[in-house]
Amino acid sequence: MRKVLVILGQLKDTDAEWMARAGEKVKHEDGTALIRQGVRSDSIYFLLDGKLRVEDEKIGVIARLGTGEIVGEMSFVDDSPPSATVVADGTVTVLRLPHSEIERRCQEDPAFGMRLYKALCFFLADRLRGTVRRLGYGEAATLDSDEVLEDELDEKLLDQVSLAGARFDRMLKLLSGATSVQG
Repeated sequence: MRKVLVILGQLKDTDAEWMARAGEKVKHEDGTALIRQGVRSDSIYFLLDGKLRVEDEKIGVIARLGTGEIVGEMSFVDDSPPSATVVADGTVTVLRLPHSEIERRCQEDPAFGMRLYKALCFFLADRLRGTVRRLGYGEAATLDSDEVLEDELDEKLLDQVSLAGARFDRMLKLLSGATSVQG
């Protein structure tokens, strides 16, 4: 959950509301591939409920993700095909946000684009730190960690996370009024 809070912490209330309106709430059954390795993806997915598995064709399962995770962001940033497959591990509900909608919003509101890309940079940097730590190259804590970092108690960061929690709650309420799509 911390990851979506860090991203929403960089955005404004209007940005989170726009995401809820521009996106599509979709329910996927167990085993459904949201993203396929090597096949271009056209959306970013915010996991609202359930669990996802990240799989590599050669390695197998490389990660399990829970509520608040985001997938498909790397292909949005660099327009490359996904490096892994993302599969529903049980029934999941996601907010699917098409790249085309995000790009349109960035063109209309460059400040939104700046905030979004900054948020994605935080998210991707944390993911890279976690990967480095798992490979044994460091002991850096990630957003998944319960460790308290020396700089983690920065008041500005705490304020952003608190606001982000409220934004996520509002987003879920907006989406609960939306019709779910089966996938």
